[in-house]
Amino acid sequence: MQQVLRGLVVLWLAAFCVTVSAQTQVLPDFTRLVEEQGTAVVNISTTQAVRRTGALPQVPGMEDDEIQEFFRRFIPRQQPGPNPGPGQGPGPRSESRSLGSGFILSADGYILTNAHVVEGADEINVRFTDKREFKAKVIGADKRTDVALIKIEASGLPTVRFGDPSKLKVGEWVVAIGAPFGFENTVTAGIVSAKGRSLPQENFVPFIQTDVAINPGNSGGPLFNMRGEVVGINSQIYSRTGGFMGLSFAIPIDVALDIQKQLREKGRVARGRIGVVIQEVTRDLATSFGLDRPRGALVNSVEKGSPADKAGIEATDIIVGFDGKPVENSSDLPRLVGSTRPGSQAAVEVWRKGATRKLNITVGELQEERVAARDTPRSQKPAETQANRLGIVVAELSADQKKDMKLSNGLVVTEVRPDARADVRRGDVLLTMVQKGQHIELKSVDQFNKLLAGLDKSAVFTLQVRRGDSMAFVTVSGLIDKG
Repeated sequence: MQQVLRGLVVLWLAAFCVTVSAQTQVLPDFTRLVEEQGTAVVNISTTQAVRRTGALPQVPGMEDDEIQEFFRRFIPRQQPGPNPGPGQGPGPRSESRSLGSGFILSADGYILTNAHVVEGADEINVRFTDKREFKAKVIGADKRTDVALIKIEASGLPTVRFGDPSKLKVGEWVVAIGAPFGFENTVTAGIVSAKGRSLPQENFVPFIQTDVAINPGNSGGPLFNMRGEVVGINSQIYSRTGGFMGLSFAIPIDVALDIQKQLREKGRVARGRIGVVIQEVTRDLATSFGLDRPRGALVNSVEKGSPADKAGIEATDIIVGFDGKPVENSSDLPRLVGSTRPGSQAAVEVWRKGATRKLNITVGELQEERVAARDTPRSQKPAETQANRLGIVVAELSADQKKDMKLSNGLVVTEVRPDARADVRRGDVLLTMVQKGQHIELKSVDQFNKLLAGLDKSAVFTLQVRRGDSMAFVTVSGLIDKG
């Protein structure tokens, strides 16, 4: 019996040791990565003349008003001179300093960082782990992707290796090296939280989201995978306090390398454009257009004479593929088009009236930012007295209105009742009704009301709406009962 008990104890201890060993092997060891790659990460400090006074510096821990909550790019700025007293803001100064990070691309001194790290800098200093310092010059910077290429005069420098961001998996360990708050060569680690993130006003970058601790001064530093390869540039964090809150975003390195190549060769970045205004395809929109599932980019309007117009793309088309790549979300299209060289040919796959069509387009060049037109309601005819099953009153456009708006048909909304089922405003012009892939031009009040009268109370359909000089699609889910 004792021998049996001893045997069981031995087996239990063996199993326990195996379990502990397996658990200890799960946690990664970053030491070798840091030793091999840390010397290629640099601290960047800039000096610039203060062009305006009175602005307080960012103070980590200071709570923002909810209205001002946004995605931030952080650079800790320091004002020279004596420290202000308690409760006092910094006085006027002739210059300010900021801190950031970067990493070495080539042994002859090319360095990648964020555009916002070197923006407006009059002097750029690069500091190595061995305490060497160099003056740097900006080769080029691209604000749209927040990538900058700078150069120092040196040779035989340590360089990083590059990985493939497309092979990153959500949940994979990643490491950042940088200089948060000026603390050089700080190492932080975490996992990939998501891929292909679209951030507000950042249409050209499919960000890598991580939970790696990123703080002011980390901007421009590298994000490594566990093989010691750079897969991204740490660029932004989401914060309500000014400090790290578990949401960090990095620019994929393949995007950054394409940008730096253009900056090195031409000093600027050329981006494609096709001249369309788009919106996301919701489930209700997909149902209205007869699409199998919510995907693609719905074309609201096509700029006259643009590459899209010449290629035959029409408003109400849903672009589901571009240059051989699928367009799953509307945010995919600007990135795909923007990364296409101007003047090149591309195949566009569109969903039109219940069928897929393939068109060829010659991509143009993006010249400047376009600002959406403001809502400018025009004069309307007197409102009809009876609202339709949408809870709105519409009227036919006059000849002058059609000429002014360059329309051949449409109904203007003259009144929106409190029980309205459509998200429209007074002054909107309804152009087309789309249901189950059928596109019907709206030409008269009687025609429109008869269409609505023939629908079930729970019907789902979409209206193409012109608001001012812009277009949008509004989905309607359900009508007012006939009573």
